[in-house]
This record gives sequence, structure tokens and C-alpha cells, in this order.
Amino acid sequence: MTNLAHNLAATALRDGDAPAIRMGDAVQTFAELDEASSRVAALLVNRGVQPGDRVGCMLPNVPQFAAVYYGILRAGAVVVPMNVLLKTREVAYYLRDSQARLVLAWHGFAEDAAAGAAAAGCACLLVVPGEFESLLAYEAPLPETVEREGSDTAVILYTSGTTGEPKGAELTHANLIRNTTVSVDLFSIGHGDVVLGALPLFHVFGQTCGLNASVASGACLALVPRFDPRTVLEAIERHRVGVFQGVPTMYVALLGHPERATFDTDCLRLCVSGGAALPVEVLHAFEEAFACVIVEGYGLSETSPVASFNHPGRVRKPGSIGTPVEGVEMTLLDVSDGVGEIAIRGHNVMKGYWSRPQATAEAIDAEGWFRSGDLARVDGDGYYFIVDRKKEMIIRGGFNVYPREIEEVLYTHPAVLEAAVVGTAHRELGEEICAAVVLKQGATATPEELREHVKAQAAAYKYPRHVWIVEELPKTATGKILRRSVEVPESVTAASTSRYAGGTHG
Repeated sequence: MTNLAHNLAATALRDGDAPAIRMGDAVQTFAELDEASSRVAALLVNRGVQPGDRVGCMLPNVPQFAAVYYGILRAGAVVVPMNVLLKTREVAYYLRDSQARLVLAWHGFAEDAAAGAAAAGCACLLVVPGEFESLLAYEAPLPETVEREGSDTAVILYTSGTTGEPKGAELTHANLIRNTTVSVDLFSIGHGDVVLGALPLFHVFGQTCGLNASVASGACLALVPRFDPRTVLEAIERHRVGVFQGVPTMYVALLGHPERATFDTDCLRLCVSGGAALPVEVLHAFEEAFACVIVEGYGLSETSPVASFNHPGRVRKPGSIGTPVEGVEMTLLDVSDGVGEIAIRGHNVMKGYWSRPQATAEAIDAEGWFRSGDLARVDGDGYYFIVDRKKEMIIRGGFNVYPREIEEVLYTHPAVLEAAVVGTAHRELGEEICAAVVLKQGATATPEELREHVKAQAAAYKYPRHVWIVEELPKTATGKILRRSVEVPESVTAASTSRYAGGTHG
């Protein structure tokens, strides 16, 4: 019998007066967080929540998130984390699909949360600072944490697949407890450390590597409600942050901030990158500017998330996602020209997709291997290098082109801040290669210049025939660039589908 929430109770017993959560001037100790979560558990039980019931958690990065998250777990229920930016229809889908009994939602998003809950026939409790704490004060703390089996579901994380409706990945108490331990060991997090919580806590990366790892180790999580480079630099200086965890676009934004040199960031000892491939050019530039080490790793919602990492203290290979973490195996399936689909097996792999046996069977084979949908190659030392998403590979005239490879070349141009390479339908070649580019502030470059820059460094069939400059690229809540949402200009689509499209096929 076990429960992920035991980590909080154990740390509160050991380091009760230590700061657990910081946000601005506000500080919450482990003892205070432990008590708040216990009162949340009592609130839920008194509202009819039973062990195994699903409870929505639609909160941004605020101290109340931790209390609600661990409170749901303490009551023996299942947390369904939800992006606060979901609209009514999406809220209703998450709650209806998970058959949630209740959702706790942040007051700032009350309209969509309440309307979505009503449509799903689910109760909605708004979390208003001050009022929520007053409500909890009426509840006697739940004396005991409800015990669960390791194989019982602790969290259902909805994955926004490239096609179809989001599926709920069921992560068990055993999945998350072990992955939390792996994260603590990987980043050497302990009592007295400060970890920056800039990643959304409703996302698996921020939840496991940020919140759960900090709580289990007695480190302090310094929250930033919403990522903004200046706010993050201020928080690093103010809270003396030692560990920063982010996705590539965050590193790009911090590196590109015009006032970054005015902030004291000497406290940073380790930066962790995941969620998408970090361009090697960005990694080197960031490490030089901030005088700290970035370790890159890999994982998915379905793998709790940590699957592989460049381990501090071992050989680190820029551009690589490292080697599998302890207790996890990785292999490549359907290998062609050294590239194959990553498959993962181990304690981190989800139980399955909530109420979708067919989708689970397609994702996890009889031997327990989970197919990731990511293409990679592996070197002689066992280090994996992501090539691209299987579904985002471009096939141009029979040749496989991996968007990430072309993006890496674009990032070496001094004027490029961000880039997204996508394929568009082509009458003769099947697909044509295109690139949407964001320029650095004050920098100039023409599409022709950027195209020639890639043409000089890549095979003739790989360089983008169409390049356009944009103000910004579409991103997920965690800041991951969404290639599939990049809008291709009509002029490009027309040129690619016309009878005599592209006189420069190469």
C-alpha cells in the first residue's frame, strides 16, 4: 500500500519549518502545505469524493495548486490536471471523459470552468485567494492519508495528440513515486535547494521534475505564475534559484532578453531542458552567457515523464537526450538508415489510456514496450539523438527530411530567434519544405538570405524552397513550438500545388 502524497507528509515531519513554496513575497512552509492539503482532502471527502474518483485541478502556478494536488491524492482520489486556458467545450470534454466528480478551478477562469463543468454534469468549486483558505479553515484536517496500491491511478494526464481527441494517460502511484526519485537523484536536489517553477504544474514535466521532486527532497519551489523572461530573471536573482527547468523556447527567450546581463544569476548551478529538442547553438550560447550547465533529457506524458537524460557527472553530448535512466530500457523499432522509432519499457510507462483499451494496445505491446512516435538514432555509447516526430517527418520526392535538422541550420544564422520547418502538399513531389522564422529583436534578414544560408549547408533536396518571416510561432502551454499549427501563407500553398510548381526542385 502506498500513496504519492506520503512524500509531502514525510518531508513535513522532517523539515516542517523549511520553505516549500515561494511566490513573490509569499512563503509557505512544508508544515503549512501539509496541513492545507490535509484540509483539502477533508473538504473533498465531505463532498462525497471516494477513493478512485477523478477530481479536476484547473489551477495556474500558484501555491494553492500544490495543496489541491496533494489534497486530492490524500483523499485517495485521482488528479486530472487541466490547462487554465481551456475553453468551455474543452473543459466539458476533459471532465466528461474522465467522469470527474468535481473540479477545483481558479477564479480567474471561472466562466469557462463553470460552464464546462455544468455541461459535463460535474460540480465546480472556485478557488479564490483568501476565500478558499477561509473555506479550508472550517474543515478538520483528514487524519490519515488514504492508502492505495502502487498500481492504482494517481493522475490522468491528457495528451494533445496530433490527431483526434486528447487521450488520458493513466499514471500510477508507483510510476510517479519512482520517477520522482529518479528526478531527485538526476538533479541532486535536496534540502536548501531552490528550484524554479516556471513550467506549468498541470504539465507532466513541471509536475514531476518540479513540484514532486522538490516536495520529496525538501527543496523549495519558487513559482512563476506565467513564463516571462524578465519575471524569470528577477525570480532567479531574488530567490537565489539553483535549478532551472525549462523547454527550448524558454532558453531562447532568456538568452535573447536585452537586459539579462543586469541580473545576478550566479546562483544557477544546473539547467534542465526537455519537452522538445534544444538546438545545439542555443545550448552553447546559453551556457556561455549564464556560466552554468544544461542537461538535456527526454520523456512524454505517458512515461511519467523522465525516460532518458544526460547525467550530470557523466559524459554529456550536446544535441543528445542522453541514455535511459535507472530501471528504464529504450530501443529503436523499424530502423531505416540508422533511424527508428523510440520504444520505452520500465517503471515509468503508464498503465494505459483511460477507458481506451484499443489505443492502449496500439501504444504498448505485449512485452511492455511503449511506442513514442519519436524518431531517433543511437550512437556506439548508447546515447540517443532525437531526429523528429514520426508524424512530422517530411517526405519530399521520396526522400525523408527531418524538420529538426533544417531548424538546427536556421538557428546558426545570427538573425534567427526561432524557426519551424513544415511540409506542405506539392503536386509533383508529394511534399515541399517550408520554414516560418522569427527574427531576433532589431535583426534583419530576407527570406532569400535565410534560404541560401540553409542551401549552402544541406543537401539540395533538404533546404526550404519557401521561407517567410513571422512575429511569433504557435506554442503549447509549456512553450513548445507547434509545427502543426504553423499557418502556411496562401501564396506558398498556391505555388506548391500549381501545375508547374517550383522550378528549383534541386
